[in-house]
Amino acid sequence: MFTNTFREVVSNEGVVSIVTCAGNEPHVVNTWNSYLELPDSNRLLIPAWKMRKTEQNTLQANTVLLTLGSKEVQGRMGPGTGFLLEGTARFVKSGAEFDAMKAKFPFLTRVLEVTVTALKQTI
Repeated sequence: MFTNTFREVVSNEGVVSIVTCAGNEPHVVNTWNSYLELPDSNRLLIPAWKMRKTEQNTLQANTVLLTLGSKEVQGRMGPGTGFLLEGTARFVKSGAEFDAMKAKFPFLTRVLEVTVTALKQTI
């Protein structure tokens, strides 16, 4: 599912917005492209330190939206491109992937795992 352009965006720094919603109240938290790990073709692993409201929301409704981009990657209309991702989320607190992420990002307390169900290049 992850395209070459998407992988290129992830390899360049930019802001990632993660949107959850519970009780008809959306919540947005941000992280960095450089914190994203792509263990396979449709999952993202994201180090989580705080993200407490995000975690609470995913326990009620695990659907998430993410946006990310980079002005360093050629888009459809010139320099810069971005993506909108839809998926399901869960927080991981143990296991091999958690341990590998903790070694790379010592500050994390959990790992946000997003299984991507839709990927759309927006610009």
